Amino acid sequence: MKFLLHIILLLSCIASVCQADWDELKLWYDEPASEWVESLPVGNGRLLATNQGGVYREVIQMNEDTIWSGGARITDNPEGAEYLPVVRQLIFEGKYAEAQKICQEKMMLPHHAHGVHTYQTLGNLILNFEYNRPSAEVEDYRRELDLDRAVSSVSYKLDGVTYTRELFSSVVDNCLVVRLSCDSADGMYLDAVFERPNVTVRHEGKNLLVIAGTATDKGNDQSGGVAYEAQIKILNENGSISPIKDGLRIAGSHQVEIRIVAATDYHGQNPHTECVGQMEALLSRDFSGLLSDHLEEHRRLFRRVDLQFEHKYSMQGIGMVMFEQMTTDELQLAYRQGLEVPGLLEIYFQLGRYILITGSRPGTQAINLWGKWVSTIDPAYNADYHTNINIPMNYWPALATNLAECNEPFFDLIDELRPNGRNSARVTYDAGGFVAHHATDAWRITGAVGRPTHGMWVLTPAWGAHQMWKHYLYTGDQEYLTSKSWPVMKEAAEFFIDYLVEDPRTGFLVSGPSTSPENTFRYARGKSASISMAPTMDMQIISDLFANCISAGEELGMDTEFTDTLAEMKSRLQPMRIGSDGRLMEWMMEHEEPRPGHKHCSHLWGLCEGSLIHPQETTELAQAARKSLDFRVEHGSAITPVFRGNTAWIIRSFVRLWDGNEAYKHLRYMIGSSSTRNLFAVSGQGLSRNMWETDANLGCTAAIADMLVQSHAGTLYLLPALPDVLPEGAVRGLRTEGGFEVDIEWADGKLKKATIHSLDGNDCIIANGERKVALATESDCSYSFDTQLNKF
Repeated sequence: MKFLLHIILLLSCIASVCQADWDELKLWYDEPASEWVESLPVGNGRLLATNQGGVYREVIQMNEDTIWSGGARITDNPEGAEYLPVVRQLIFEGKYAEAQKICQEKMMLPHHAHGVHTYQTLGNLILNFEYNRPSAEVEDYRRELDLDRAVSSVSYKLDGVTYTRELFSSVVDNCLVVRLSCDSADGMYLDAVFERPNVTVRHEGKNLLVIAGTATDKGNDQSGGVAYEAQIKILNENGSISPIKDGLRIAGSHQVEIRIVAATDYHGQNPHTECVGQMEALLSRDFSGLLSDHLEEHRRLFRRVDLQFEHKYSMQGIGMVMFEQMTTDELQLAYRQGLEVPGLLEIYFQLGRYILITGSRPGTQAINLWGKWVSTIDPAYNADYHTNINIPMNYWPALATNLAECNEPFFDLIDELRPNGRNSARVTYDAGGFVAHHATDAWRITGAVGRPTHGMWVLTPAWGAHQMWKHYLYTGDQEYLTSKSWPVMKEAAEFFIDYLVEDPRTGFLVSGPSTSPENTFRYARGKSASISMAPTMDMQIISDLFANCISAGEELGMDTEFTDTLAEMKSRLQPMRIGSDGRLMEWMMEHEEPRPGHKHCSHLWGLCEGSLIHPQETTELAQAARKSLDFRVEHGSAITPVFRGNTAWIIRSFVRLWDGNEAYKHLRYMIGSSSTRNLFAVSGQGLSRNMWETDANLGCTAAIADMLVQSHAGTLYLLPALPDVLPEGAVRGLRTEGGFEVDIEWADGKLKKATIHSLDGNDCIIANGERKVALATESDCSYSFDTQLNKF
């Protein structure tokens, strides 16, 4: 097939690709994964797995989202507050290196490994298959992930026998399920063996494995960690099951079902008791019931948004090659070679939603640095929570793509930082409220750890509060705002009331000491630093926090004295600045950048994620942001080998500037050239570290949604950044601020029809190009508009 694809580049014919139905939302391949990063993932938010699809050796790698090493601890330097004024004075005097040295030694603590403890794999279930004729040719091999069913499957023929496998993780029944079947008269023969360092495996009865251990750091049995247990029960239709070392042998069975449960003591429960209860709850459940309930619950969320692109394009070749006949990696290759493959873009968009649904359900842990699918006990950067970009990005698409409840684990994480964060605020900054720095873990550390380049950053609560306020703007859930969001927002703002200080050089209120995440500047010959006062990202997020708290206070009719204080302080905040070259400045001083293609574009937060920079309402700032963005891209920031999430940040920034064509150029690179064969985004360093950068996938899903609909200050912008290469299509179910659900059809690059479903009865403005119309709505009513925004 790949040979045919290369031949395709010689001649030309016209082909049409159009997403037909839910059944086409599949990643599929005609060979097994060659390594873990090509495997296919399933999950129920808490219990996750991947499979590689080997014919002779299948690897089912599993995760339970509370398997972490270590334990609760304090990570605050007790000298911090004492040295805070000293550091600030040095910065105001331009002595950045001296200030940074004191930050490192007196205001921070060293890393534990990379700063936090480690999220780890639950382990691998290895299935070793035996065949009557192992040398026979494998035929009709197919490995697929059905995004609409959340089922990963494998099928093939060997020696005339058809073998199938199915894997899914059920939210309803709280378990992983594997079903194996064959149509041979002799049945299947295989060994099922559990593999993980530092575990005990014992047999109970003829068909149950019980696995137990403690998640200690690699090479450090004294590090502490959660106690965990997994139970694996094998049910066979016929044949026999017998014990082997660390596993079970299945012989002569035509159908085998494997049910897997797991638990830890993270929340104080007894793992063994929990597993016994989970397994007992499955006794009355047959496979068809497990699968049926799983499908219904998954589709309840997944089918809320339907995206279809139609496109005629020159496909060069001999005859017609249909979309559904090409494997996903063949489509990816075609895309990389310059062909337009809209169906692949639809799959990529929905893959982001799939990751969010399977990785983040209410009551589970937030999606961490590499997603929750981690294959080792010592993943890169401990697979922790980097809150200075990665974790918030994982949740960018939740609201716009109609998955608001998937936000809850992230909001729970921010809320659970408050107890430790109050201590960090007091000890490090002599401030009220709460603070957390660039990274945390399952134990919710909040202190400044590591190096000042990344660790001296205090915006975690404020960024979390931003997304909590957006949750209210989209959902109108006032009860959630009152009980969950407002307490976090208020306490985050209380920290900045005490933390901000007047800059003696300008009179503005500024933050600091702080960093523009992981970047450095050169301030004199041979002198570089990361620490300064009032990096642009700081001031953007603080301004946003104050504005949102003021609006929330008005909405709730409470805390007027507090919000009046915020309004007065907001008027005195250091504003964004434009440099002599027309670029939006990353720091308040016009410093030289040693790395102009840096892996972050943090100073564009107010454009990419916030609403402080808008192409129509703040045109001067938008132009300056565009120049900064172009400068970064020109110097390689979009293709940095270090971090693919920045590529998604850049894509979304172009979309927010309403340049869909430039955004699409980088999106094409992401999908075609910087994603593994399973379409998970990964940088060069990420590939070498055996990890997935889920924030990049999820950031791109958000960007695609933003191409079609954006909402800001009561205005719904329809098709604000539609790329020229996607002139026809339709989308159903996108959500906007104000509580609206939007369906759009377009043709020849122009709006054809739009339907606005008002969920809360708010008024809005509908905008498309130069046309705008005001719309007064009633709750639970729908309003349709034609290409000229005439209502019909």
